[in-house]
Amino acid sequence: MHLIVGLGNPGDRYARTRHNVGYRVVERAAARWAIPLTPIGVARQGRGAVGQTDVTLALPLAWMNQSGPAVKAVAEVLGLPAGQLSDSMTVVHDDLDLPLGRLRIKRRGGPGGHNGILSLITTLDTDEFCRVKLGVGRPPVGVDAADYVLAPFGAEEVSHVDAMIEQAVLALECLLTDGVAAAMNRFNVREKEDDSFEL
Repeated sequence: MHLIVGLGNPGDRYARTRHNVGYRVVERAAARWAIPLTPIGVARQGRGAVGQTDVTLALPLAWMNQSGPAVKAVAEVLGLPAGQLSDSMTVVHDDLDLPLGRLRIKRRGGPGGHNGILSLITTLDTDEFCRVKLGVGRPPVGVDAADYVLAPFGAEEVSHVDAMIEQAVLALECLLTDGVAAAMNRFNVREKEDDSFEL
């Protein structure tokens, strides 16, 4: 069983904000893989299969900075030990340090200023879980980061975001069928291309 978690804030008010792009990827994946998402306990959840891999999709119903306990509860129900998630859980989330539209897969790492990831690491007592990081770009000068991530994307950004969401779903599919290394090789952009890459 592989658990895929999309991070975001619950409720229509936050649905189209930068902070909720992780939610949107998992919702798009659920539609592509025909896995209905239903509120069950602490998360909207659904189970299905991608290729030969059994998959559970989960969108925590807690606030972003309280995601950890909800994810831990889902993992425990699935029988996934908190300390052994490196090959069995992938978290999809927004990232301020990646340019808008950029996708990056990592096997592990610190929170990088992301409160949802911090909550997961603190609650699970490990940073060894895969992440699919979605670039939302840095806030303009004078704009607070918290206000920036809780604001919707601008009209000029929507096409880039939609393309990134589609790429992220394909990356998850590759990760599940071919493994993390293959997904990283296919979807992570080489550093020397970073300045010119655009979806």
